[in-house]
Order: sequence, then C-alpha cells, then structure tokens
Amino acid sequence: MTERIHLAVGRAEKERYRRVAARAGKSLSEWLREAAHEKLAAAEAEVTFDSVEGLREFFDECDRREAGREPDWEVHRAIIERSIGSGASPT
Repeated sequence: MTERIHLAVGRAEKERYRRVAARAGKSLSEWLREAAHEKLAAAEAEVTFDSVEGLREFFDECDRREAGREPDWEVHRAIIERSIGSGASPT
C-alpha cells in the first residue's frame, strides 16, 4: 500500500525542485522519492566498527568489490600536485 507524505516547502523552492526533476525527465514526486532513497542509503551506509572482526570484514568486502591495486602514494601525490598546479578541482 502506498502512503502519502506532506512536505511543506516555499513556492520558489518547490519550483526549483520541479525544474531539476523535469531536466532529469522525472516528475517532482519521483525525483523527491529518489532523493529520499539516496539520503537513506547514505545514512545506512555509514560504517561503524565495534570489533577487530568487523574491521576485517569491511576490508574483505572492499577487496572483493575492487579490482587491481591501489597506486603508490607517490603516484597519488603527483596527480594531486598536477591538479593543484593546473587549478583543476577533483570531481
């Protein structure tokens, strides 16, 4: 069963949301639901470690998810310094 939630926002704020949703090809309702799902997922994804075993499980999961090797610090540092020197910011 679908429930409704009343969300009180100002007229200008609602219009900004509606325009962004339209640019994404979504209804305002769909866009707001998606934003709420993203916010909830981010909140639930916060990892806390209360044991050494929990920390090991976290790193094991990272190893399963990621491929390849992490570059050496010097490679990271060179990329950062080039970015700073060029005025580019990471995205």
